[in-house]
Amino acid sequence: MPWFRLKGKRRQAKSFLSLLAPFGASLGCIGAFQVSGIGESLNLLIYDTSVVLRPAPAGSRWPIRLVGLTEQDIRRFGWPLPDGLMVQAIDRLRADGVKAIGIDFYRDKGVEPGAALLRERIRSHPEIVTIFNAAESIPSPPGTPILQKSFNDLIVDADGVVRRDLVHVEGQPPEYVSLPLRLFERSQGNQALRDHFKDGAKDLSWLSSDSGGYRQQDAAGLQRMLAYYKPNSFPSWSFGSLLDGAIPANELRGTIVLIGSRAASLRDNFHTPFTRFGQQANLAVIDGVELHAHRLGALFDLQAGGRFQMDALPAWLNLGLLLIALALGILVGERTKSFVRSALLLLLLEILLLGGSVALLLTGQWIGISLPMAAMALMSVSSWIRRAAVSQEHRRQFERLLGQTTSPAVASELWNQRESLLSNGRFPGRELPLTVMLADTVHFSSVGEWMAPTELLDWLNIGMEKFVDIINRHGGMVNKFTGDGFLAVFGAPLPLNARENAEAAVCAAREIQLAITSLMVELMEKDLPPIRLRIGICSGPVITGSMGGSARMEYAVIGDAVNISARLESLDKERMGNDCRVLLSSDTRDLLEEGRWRLTPWGPQPVKGREQPVEVYELESGENPGAVQAP
Repeated sequence: MPWFRLKGKRRQAKSFLSLLAPFGASLGCIGAFQVSGIGESLNLLIYDTSVVLRPAPAGSRWPIRLVGLTEQDIRRFGWPLPDGLMVQAIDRLRADGVKAIGIDFYRDKGVEPGAALLRERIRSHPEIVTIFNAAESIPSPPGTPILQKSFNDLIVDADGVVRRDLVHVEGQPPEYVSLPLRLFERSQGNQALRDHFKDGAKDLSWLSSDSGGYRQQDAAGLQRMLAYYKPNSFPSWSFGSLLDGAIPANELRGTIVLIGSRAASLRDNFHTPFTRFGQQANLAVIDGVELHAHRLGALFDLQAGGRFQMDALPAWLNLGLLLIALALGILVGERTKSFVRSALLLLLLEILLLGGSVALLLTGQWIGISLPMAAMALMSVSSWIRRAAVSQEHRRQFERLLGQTTSPAVASELWNQRESLLSNGRFPGRELPLTVMLADTVHFSSVGEWMAPTELLDWLNIGMEKFVDIINRHGGMVNKFTGDGFLAVFGAPLPLNARENAEAAVCAAREIQLAITSLMVELMEKDLPPIRLRIGICSGPVITGSMGGSARMEYAVIGDAVNISARLESLDKERMGNDCRVLLSSDTRDLLEEGRWRLTPWGPQPVKGREQPVEVYELESGENPGAVQAP
């Protein structure tokens, strides 16, 4: 491959990579956003908000009762609570016909008086369930039968909030059953629910490390999101009320009773999703015994068909939503032309995405939304940056292709139509009905003999500056300078009406005639020679487009009209009736408004390169106000 082609391909590859750079940077930001934990924190905030907003049933719907040791009880009975008082409480509950008793106190070391008696009650009454803590190696009371032991360990998220419930751990010794599950089985008299877990039932949504809005969480065991009931909605009494016989027997009969601490000084409390919201500060923390009640209520609800539960949707759904968000972000950024409309559409989609996530949460379905929202926004921003870069590149292409030869109005319109005008960074070739004007300075060589080069250029630019301005104001474009002259076109690169092109070109030529007349005075005052022009104008179909390669490219106009205008300019050079001779072809003459211009016919004139002569007309000079107005 030739070196110049290889160089061009490398330049194209570099340009392509630079346009993709914003997307690469955004993907890096998305990855960092996820790894940093910010995404998970935002997901948890949305989750907690939904927990507060979601209508929750009262815990009293299930046969779960709480007996709590209050600060008043501690002042009355002391702490640690003697085992003999625990025996009295157990006997009272059994007498009232409870189905199961959960002791949410560590009793691995007896508290006299009554330690031996408590251990005897536990051994002889299978409805009593005690706790141990596997993580901290705190055992159950000595002598407790295996099937009356249960672990008290809880899953606490990194921010100290309990959102997940460790329902069960499979493949462990028989005592490794959670307190709520052990109590539930005691009350039901069977292990049918646990067998349902082992069957791998599809209606159970166990958490994985990336379920819902989590990222790489420890998902060991069978974990589910904990669906909180209304805080403080489980029927509850103090420990002293139980010993005093103040609890009606019908409130306890056939229920599960949890005995535990409700005294703030014992610090057996946990943060919940309500903790984030100050207006519900009284609900911010839950005592451990009530937390077990919520967990137990979730098991009853699961047995009843799971009407009130929280499911964290699987990780593959999170991935699918992320891919959709990425695609939407790119579509919003790329397909919406207006940046303002694109930003508004992005905002609308973000609101819909967030609203949809909250709506799902209110129905008990949790999906990670922060990463898709961030991804969609970043992809849109990347598209905006890429489009801005392309826009700047197009501007450079327009400047390179057209230079500063167009009027501000034409330049603005060109930019507005840039996508249809440009193809692969160049103007595609197309045929347009143009009027071409070619001008040359009379006796330029003679003037150049006695002027220094810099002086000669300055002298020439005095006129060219005026002529270019006139052409621009009449909607034309100076396509190129030809040493001491110029080539201008009317009707390109934006296609216009052929008659309007011809009128505009003749108007511009007439104004140049007048400008040269006034320029004579200015040059004489500076002791400079006069500037005189010959102008040839011809109308007809012309091929326009970019010519050249990546190293050098220009906007070219090619066609018979260009050749004829050049021949008219050089026709009978010494036949000059004024300081700016303007010759028109019959093609241009036929497009002009009848009677508006004073034209002197030259008759058919032979033109080099053409077999047929060309009818030529000269635009007469003189003060004609109507002729100098743009059509």
